[in-house]
Amino acid sequence: MNFIEQKIKGVWVIEPKVFNDARGYFFEAFKKEEFEKHVGKVDFIQDNESKSSYGVLRGLHYQKGEFSQAKLVRVIKGKVIDVAVDLRKSSETFGQYVAVELSEENKRQLFIPRGFAHGFLVLSEEAVFTYKVDNVYAPQADAGIIYNDPQIGIKWDIEADKVLLSEKDCKLPKLADAVVFE
Repeated sequence: MNFIEQKIKGVWVIEPKVFNDARGYFFEAFKKEEFEKHVGKVDFIQDNESKSSYGVLRGLHYQKGEFSQAKLVRVIKGKVIDVAVDLRKSSETFGQYVAVELSEENKRQLFIPRGFAHGFLVLSEEAVFTYKVDNVYAPQADAGIIYNDPQIGIKWDIEADKVLLSEKDCKLPKLADAVVFE
């Protein structure tokens, strides 16, 4: 695997070594020893999966306080733009983001540490998205930031009228009004 730290410290793109032949392909999606050597120790406790159609934008989500989550995300089918926004108030990169294309073709993964909001936009007809988390989901700690906050300025690469949001995601606050990490 190739581990590439992004412009925001602690965020990593992980590119697997893919072995293709006439039967298909094989790759190691997660190898604890190698992951910890590059990224550090993270105790993933749950795997989640979602399926979405073109234009669906999920996020920007995070869990507050003691329920903060690190995530290791990837796409099994389709293509997305995946985004991590630094919400660590004391960070030099507070309010900045990393955007990475994840697809079934490139098989990349993105590691997002605790203290970040996360979201993704589906660019293919449909996408199956999976992710590992290192903490339980707690509804009382659920939080988010509106995807199009001009202070953050994410370039989503889609026309605004094609974005499909949940009712909850339509009502998310801007960064200036959100609870952030110290």
